[in-house]
Amino acid sequence: MEAKVLDINGKDTGRKVQLSDSVFGIEPNNHAVYLDVKQYLANQRQGTHKAKERAEVAGSTRKIKKQKGTGTARAGSKKSPLFKGGGTVFGPRPRSYSFKLNKNLKRLARKSAFSIKAKESNLVVVEDFSFEAPNTKKFINVLKALGLENKKSLFVLGESNKNVYLSSRNLKASSVITNSELSTYAILNANNLVLSEGSLEGIVENLSK
Repeated sequence: MEAKVLDINGKDTGRKVQLSDSVFGIEPNNHAVYLDVKQYLANQRQGTHKAKERAEVAGSTRKIKKQKGTGTARAGSKKSPLFKGGGTVFGPRPRSYSFKLNKNLKRLARKSAFSIKAKESNLVVVEDFSFEAPNTKKFINVLKALGLENKKSLFVLGESNKNVYLSSRNLKASSVITNSELSTYAILNANNLVLSEGSLEGIVENLSK
């Protein structure tokens, strides 16, 4: 699969790059994608929810009324879940929502995500670029040139570039990461994927291990 290489002005450089069919041209495995995204979202949960149960509620343990002769149900403690202010039955407890997936499945999920973007023509390759200093206005001009000004976009760089990252940080709809930080969720969460030339080799290498 070939892709045109654009410059940051959105113009064709006249060069083309070969996108690996083993990464960008496979038949997507939707279940693998589902599991990987599910794991990513589960790992974001703090799991710090907590409700007080009967033994943890403050209150007297004295029997609140006599056993018989009241005409109502027997009751032994004001901390009973039946009463207002009592403990919660089977309430939430702190826990971890994380779960494990094997590496091959996660690689398959990322390959599937790349293939989905490629098939939908939502993948663009640009030549490597940098800024002399952080400049959000310049980054917005890049988005305009690529037709991504009003779209959620993900820029993938071959190596960390502080100035490009800082230039994009104030923009809610755009984000910049390196190829080693890629996740299935990040790929699919963006409407358009912008890959720098320098990131392609690393992407294929990471998904071929």
